[in-house]
Amino acid sequence: MMATARVRAMAEGDVESVAAIEREAFTTPWQADTFRRLLGRPSAVPLVLELPEAGVVGYAMLWCIVDQGEIANIAIHAEWRGKSLGAFLLDQVIEVAREAGVRGLFLEVRQSNDIAARLYASRGFVEVGRRRDYYDAPREDARVLEKRI
Repeated sequence: MMATARVRAMAEGDVESVAAIEREAFTTPWQADTFRRLLGRPSAVPLVLELPEAGVVGYAMLWCIVDQGEIANIAIHAEWRGKSLGAFLLDQVIEVAREAGVRGLFLEVRQSNDIAARLYASRGFVEVGRRRDYYDAPREDARVLEKRI
């Protein structure tokens, strides 16, 4: 399956699929219009993960500003989780950030999201801080993670 998976720039035609994945993955999801507004913004790097047999099954929103990067959102459709697609997408995001000159890549993850935290740790992310009450529904702290590139 990885051989057929492809990561590419998000296009207008991907926004509804991305918004559906976002709604399914997060308790306070971004709206489709938010993704539309980010298309073409200089510091935003919206990416999708596409499979020939299923279309868009994941996405990531990366910010790159000078030598700092942040993965604002990253998600795989529930039906496709557990197939290493999240790791594949994350690896591609890290490579895009590296090519953009990013030296420090950051993200936040829910305190309780051990599955995601293990994936990030396996790619060299380390906890550098906490954000109290960062998430809503339910209210929860975020672990702030960083990867030096």
